Amino acid sequence: MLFAQIGLSLPAWIHQEIDSSATYPDDETRVALAITLARRNVELRTGGPFGAAVFNGDGQLVAVGVNRVVPQSCSVAHAEMMAFMSAQARLRRFRLNETGSRHILATSAQPCAMCYGASFWAGIDELLIGARAEDVMELSGFDEGPLPADWIGELERRGIRVRRDILRQTAREVFHLYRDSDGSHY
Repeated sequence: MLFAQIGLSLPAWIHQEIDSSATYPDDETRVALAITLARRNVELRTGGPFGAAVFNGDGQLVAVGVNRVVPQSCSVAHAEMMAFMSAQARLRRFRLNETGSRHILATSAQPCAMCYGASFWAGIDELLIGARAEDVMELSGFDEGPLPADWIGELERRGIRVRRDILRQTAREVFHLYRDSDGSHY
């Protein structure tokens, strides 16, 4: 029998630990939340070392995501994808900014090739990044896939402002934790 319904879920601890009514006033607090999500995902063994959060232009939290690839048996269950899907479901639209409202994606690490591509279609206006792809490869061995040589320029040409290396060292520490905890099984 073919499956007619597909479902993904975030771990239960998200609702217990994240204050969904909080406002995140600047880039650093937004990326700090994404890094916290990644760290807790590793500490609680509920997925890989990646976290992401979507905010509206006023800094209000719209949705979060953590890596759930292994627990959900789904290669697209990356933190950014989970955050996009959750935000789209909450706002009931596939392009987050289609009504003219601004939306920001904060990630604990540079998006992989898949999440980079999804950023165009999800309708974000800003992308905030903690660790770089080379940090991810160095510390975890994950291959984030090929990006265009001028990937930042390509995003900016499409109206998406990019800022990276926000709390980079703190983001790198999550990958150290993952590597030291033998995270290969989650």
